[in-house]
Amino acid sequence: MTTETFKYDNRIVRAFAIATVIWGLVGFAAGLLIACQLFFPELNLNLQYTTFGRLRPLHTNAVIFAFVGNGVFMGIYYSLQRLCKARMFSDALSWINFWGWQAIIVSAAITLPLGLTSSKEYAELEWPIDIAIAVVWVCFTVNLLGTIVKRREKHIYVAIWFYIATAVTVALLHIVNSLAVPAGAFKSYSIYAGVQDALVQWWYGHNAVAFFLTTPYLGLMYYFLPKAANRPVFSYRLSIIHFWGLIFIYIWAGPHHLLYSSLPDWAQSLGMVFSIMLIAPSWGGMLNGLLTLRGAWDKVRQDPMLKFMVVAVTAYGMATLEGPMLSIKSVNSLSHFTDWTIAHVHTGALGWNGFLTFSVLYYLFPRLYRTPLYSVKLANWHFWVSLLGMMFYVVPMYWSGITQGLMWKQFNADGFLQYPNFLETVLQLFPMYRLRAIGGTLYIVGAILMAYNLWKTAKSGSFEAETEVQVAVDAKEEHHGNPGRFAWGHRWLEARPLTMTVLALVAVAIGGLVELIPMFLIKENVPTISSVKPYTPLEVLGRDIYIREGCVGCHSQMVRPFRSETERYGEYSKAGEFVNDHPFLWGSKRTGPDLHRIGGKYPDAWHYNHMDQPTTTSPGSMMPRYSWLLTQTLDTNSVAPRISALRKVGVPYPQGFESTAVADLQAQAARVVANLGVGGVKAKPDREIIALIAYLQRLGTDIKSAAPATATASN
Repeated sequence: MTTETFKYDNRIVRAFAIATVIWGLVGFAAGLLIACQLFFPELNLNLQYTTFGRLRPLHTNAVIFAFVGNGVFMGIYYSLQRLCKARMFSDALSWINFWGWQAIIVSAAITLPLGLTSSKEYAELEWPIDIAIAVVWVCFTVNLLGTIVKRREKHIYVAIWFYIATAVTVALLHIVNSLAVPAGAFKSYSIYAGVQDALVQWWYGHNAVAFFLTTPYLGLMYYFLPKAANRPVFSYRLSIIHFWGLIFIYIWAGPHHLLYSSLPDWAQSLGMVFSIMLIAPSWGGMLNGLLTLRGAWDKVRQDPMLKFMVVAVTAYGMATLEGPMLSIKSVNSLSHFTDWTIAHVHTGALGWNGFLTFSVLYYLFPRLYRTPLYSVKLANWHFWVSLLGMMFYVVPMYWSGITQGLMWKQFNADGFLQYPNFLETVLQLFPMYRLRAIGGTLYIVGAILMAYNLWKTAKSGSFEAETEVQVAVDAKEEHHGNPGRFAWGHRWLEARPLTMTVLALVAVAIGGLVELIPMFLIKENVPTISSVKPYTPLEVLGRDIYIREGCVGCHSQMVRPFRSETERYGEYSKAGEFVNDHPFLWGSKRTGPDLHRIGGKYPDAWHYNHMDQPTTTSPGSMMPRYSWLLTQTLDTNSVAPRISALRKVGVPYPQGFESTAVADLQAQAARVVANLGVGGVKAKPDREIIALIAYLQRLGTDIKSAAPATATASN
């Protein structure tokens, strides 16, 4: 028997580990800041770069792509080399992956506060950065597959299955959802419109959670949990069912984010049914993880790394049970647009992603630096402080969400809305928001304890840049025990990773194709309305300002067909009203009221004063001031390229309209200024507030609808 000697690359693992810790602290701090802004609006600082609307996407991108993203690469680069018994395919690609990813994160940290955003949830970055993401992800995928191809193990372990599915599916999701036509260096318009854009976005958005926040972390669970417990995975056969069931079913579930919206009922029903089916493979994976620890509970009590892992896997089980429950229409009618969704998301984010990342970091640092963990006691403190913080976060948000849902729907004995003023609901939530901030603070304190502990561990040890390994050429891989007859066919597939990659891509593509193709080819899915016309040039700029300021983060534009909503807002929203919306702006959270029928509800002067000082029109409002809109000049030079780009994506502007667009804009601006004068407001026609007012006054006016009898001023 001959042997080969080679070295694992630990430098790249250390780089991603350090980045994970740093970006985690940044992302958590941004989250705490915006959480506090919701009950203490003064923390917006009256600066356009620090408002909730601009910082919220910064927080989500920092946590998802910076903290979790670096954690994914950290865990994969460490485990893949050892599972394949091979160094990474290319050191150069490894470092392109690292530095390219950090550059993308920094660019996000710069552009999002500047208001350079596409507004798409979890995909807010503009087109040049989207291209960079695709390039870096391709480098990672080539490095991943190249390492697998040159492996010294014949069969590939279950963790690698999940890594493969992650690599190919994230690329597919990102490219399809990000297709857009540029209208400037950092401005673009989605090629999809309205209902179609909503479906593509939540096909992407839900599966970004599935294939960026879940499948790679399941791979890490399957590697690090058995390693730390020194026990084999409970069931090899269950891992096969878990993998293929999960990646096939997950991709169908996106439409459950759009229940009771203008999306066709058939698509909504598909999303709901497949979401409920997800319980089976998800819980199969959770049980496979927890049952691996049978007989090792004494070690769990002693090892903080395993404590974090147990809570992470449990949180995964909770979130993947609650998600399907929230996809049931009767439950969703109460939960959607409320803080209940925020609680659900953070059960996964704080528990599953956060705790599992902490667990992997505690596992890696002593091994990378060849020394025991500096303080087990400090790690245990981190565990209990962060667990308490997570409880203080999610429990108040569940309470808050149910409060919102019930108050919005409540009617009195006379058949009128019990709480017609939206602000009445908002004021009831402040105590829960304060408790959430306490939870967030505790969670960050725990992360700081971890950072200190890991730093001291590194200081006390000696970093092993490369681990030298000797492997027998005909060595057999570690596996899960006797696979049995059921799994022999899969064992054949495991020896053929490229075939498995193709089959995984087919499995995830089927659901997307079945849902997306009919939406684009069957006209009846998006019936047109003759009265719906393109936005005017002034309204286009106003809509882009609305997007820039992140208004979609707090306001929906989707009146659902419930009596409680039609009484409060007006006629329910129709699919044909959104055919010119690139991108769609339906939103996913109502911190403020829905705005789809706001047009004509208030005079122009009300909007002017509301944006300048919200509490003058809505006493007690938590909305920040947008006073810079009153002084900043409209960028009329951008009108022509934006009109041209919108025509390219299908908005029916006539040829040559660019040459008269500015004149059209100035004429409408003059009318808005005249209306403001009637309300006692003096304003200049070339200010951004004029465009925003024009856009808001247009919303919902393309179809005639009676104003709701119970509508009152709201924040």
